[in-house]
Amino acid sequence: MRKVFHALMLNFHQPAGNLEHLLETNEWEAKELLWTLDRMPRALWEYEGLARVHLSLSGTLLETLCDPAFQERVYGIVKCGELLWHLQNRRLFDVIGTGYYHPVLPLIPPPDREEQIRRWLGIGRHVFWRTDFHGFWPPEMGFCMELIPLLKRLGYRYVLVDSRHVEPLQPMSWQEIRYRPHLARFQNEEIIVIVRDRELSDAQIAGMDAGWFMQEVHQRTQCCDFPPLVLTASDGDNGGWFRNTSGKGNFWYVCYGALLDWVRRGDTEIEPIFIDEYLDRYGVHGNVRVRTGAWNTGWHHGEGFLQWTGSETQKQALARILDFSKELHATRTKVREHHVDSPLVATHLEQAQWRLLRAETSCNFFWGEAWVPRAAADLEEALRHLQLARHGFPQLQ
Repeated sequence: MRKVFHALMLNFHQPAGNLEHLLETNEWEAKELLWTLDRMPRALWEYEGLARVHLSLSGTLLETLCDPAFQERVYGIVKCGELLWHLQNRRLFDVIGTGYYHPVLPLIPPPDREEQIRRWLGIGRHVFWRTDFHGFWPPEMGFCMELIPLLKRLGYRYVLVDSRHVEPLQPMSWQEIRYRPHLARFQNEEIIVIVRDRELSDAQIAGMDAGWFMQEVHQRTQCCDFPPLVLTASDGDNGGWFRNTSGKGNFWYVCYGALLDWVRRGDTEIEPIFIDEYLDRYGVHGNVRVRTGAWNTGWHHGEGFLQWTGSETQKQALARILDFSKELHATRTKVREHHVDSPLVATHLEQAQWRLLRAETSCNFFWGEAWVPRAAADLEEALRHLQLARHGFPQLQ
């Protein structure tokens, strides 16, 4: 039987303070979200060595799960320490890098992109006791070619991109574009791109059974004269399909567990695989360009980032982020040039920096204008700290 390799990828993100807020205002939803995370390793223990799941967890989610006060608060719902320990099981999970505050990277200033990615690496290395994060998940799959040199410099081997935005630079069939890894080059750097099948990923989050998935994968890959790699990537905590507490209506039992039973019996052509494993075995094929864009968000296809930039209020907030980022980084440059060695200045600049990064959270713009005031509030507080950092130092003005 020929093999069709399947890479499963799930994204998890909670904005800073959101789980704490839900515990006070909608406790059941908070419990559903926590159980959704906790359910993963428990559903997969019997398939250790067979299941293959790639995970992206935002820095703010990891920060919350690691907070002793939060751990104490949710004790009896989920044991956060045990959950984080189970996610270190590399026979089941491959944790890949992302941006700390879950920003749409092409929409934020380039210096902040690096800071977002570096900060996630800091918490990722601490929580998961490892330094090798080979894959990168751009939040909201928001990708632009200008990210390539940065990702390479920070040690990433591959990045996940959406199928809608991939343009081959040489003749390729539809199947080759979607189901083979490729190289994308910007300036003098290149990175491997792994292409997400948009339609299968939509089905993954909407609800599908193993039989339908196997048949659909077969139909899509039957003309491949190469070992196909099918990537399905979606949020892992949104929608009843992942949150449902019943085993009869949940992704892990109705779909993925059932699929793994077929795999265990040898009755399916599908074989779960980690992306690194596939790359080591079969390498890459061809060169592509990836158009700037994001994944689809239900009502929008992701081109032009309209979900995050559609209103004048959203555009103004993003412009304020750009302006403040320039001001903050200019002040940091002056601190170095004038050798300002003040712990108080450093503290205020750091306070301004992380509030700027938090203002860039994709959720602040995703929900239309409803959450934009959160970005504005962080920017106001960041400006206050910047002013305090400059106070008493004319050379920093």
